[in-house]
Amino acid sequence: MIPKLPKRKLLTLSSISFGGIFLCYVFYQQIHSAEKFKQEALEGSIPKVSVVNPEPPNPLETITLPGTIRAWYEAVIYAQVSGYVKMWYKDYGAEVKEGDVLARIRVPALDAEYAQAEADLDSQRAKYKLAAVTADRYLALRNSHAVSEQSISVAVADKNSEEAKMKSAEKNVDKFKARMNFKTIVSPFKGVVIQRNINVGDYVNQEGNIDDSKTPSNLFTVAEIHKMRLFVSVPGTFAYLLKPGLTAELTVQQFPNRKFIANFLTMAKGFDLNMRTVVAEFTIDNKDRSLWPGSFAQVTLTAAVKKDLLTIPSSSLVFDEKGTQVATVTDDNKIHFKPITINKIVDTIIEVRDGVDTNDRIVNNPSASLLEGDKVKVVEPRTGYADMNVVKKDNTKHEPVASK
Repeated sequence: MIPKLPKRKLLTLSSISFGGIFLCYVFYQQIHSAEKFKQEALEGSIPKVSVVNPEPPNPLETITLPGTIRAWYEAVIYAQVSGYVKMWYKDYGAEVKEGDVLARIRVPALDAEYAQAEADLDSQRAKYKLAAVTADRYLALRNSHAVSEQSISVAVADKNSEEAKMKSAEKNVDKFKARMNFKTIVSPFKGVVIQRNINVGDYVNQEGNIDDSKTPSNLFTVAEIHKMRLFVSVPGTFAYLLKPGLTAELTVQQFPNRKFIANFLTMAKGFDLNMRTVVAEFTIDNKDRSLWPGSFAQVTLTAAVKKDLLTIPSSSLVFDEKGTQVATVTDDNKIHFKPITINKIVDTIIEVRDGVDTNDRIVNNPSASLLEGDKVKVVEPRTGYADMNVVKKDNTKHEPVASK
């Protein structure tokens, strides 16, 4: 028979047992926490990086440039005689045909000179007739020896002289006739009047209309706008895009939501010495006449180009004493720096001519503390966050994804 312990001793033994169990639990938790902290410290000591793969560039080259729209034909009309505007007949926007009268000029002095030239011609014709009759009579008397050969020669010479003077007078009349025609201003071709700079009574001369500012200006400008010309100054670096078959897409301020298509026509095979640009000319069908001469256009040129290049984000570049490099991750997740040759920088994209290939895993936003041979852990960043906010994945199965 087991003797019963006193109640007080039993309580003491229970307390000691519970205390021992609690101490063992605390000791176990401390050991587990230390191991956990050790593991986290080891993981934290390995830098986490996100990677991107080099990609081929866009096969289409696009550039947006300012352009100027001009009429297919555009005639700036000046006066060829000096006088006062008698009347104008075509206003801004008028549709005209070839030969339509635009204005008439009153030139009294020219009218008087033309009348004098006609009178001089009549006088010269009369003198020529008299000289011709005299020469004919002298020639008829040659056989009878009634006049001397000297007199005959003089009469014939007078006839020839008067004939030459008559022809000169005729040409003088023709000259004034031509000048008289310039009193009437006509359209050189079918088109639209886009300028009228005269009013009735204005004085005009060969330099144009002389207004209150004393600055000469043209009388009219007529434009043929069934087809338009587009002129674009293209930088030399993009001149290789200009070739037959190239099309341009453009917008104008009058129609911001409408797109027009222009076809490449030709280019100036020489660069502007100041701007280093080449002028390219395009044609635009304008059957509805919605485009106007002198319009400013935003021109987008898009052409297919073949580039033996790769692109990487600009955030992946590393600059040091060795030049421009990128930090790549090897198969065993170690850092290896590679020098690269940059072809062109386009916004946040870098075109690389050599130094990398499509299989390289390039560190995006590399830390300045990364060194050659450092062990890293490749992670995939969450959208919109930096590399510290990552989703942990198995490195051996990880497929690199660029930061967005």
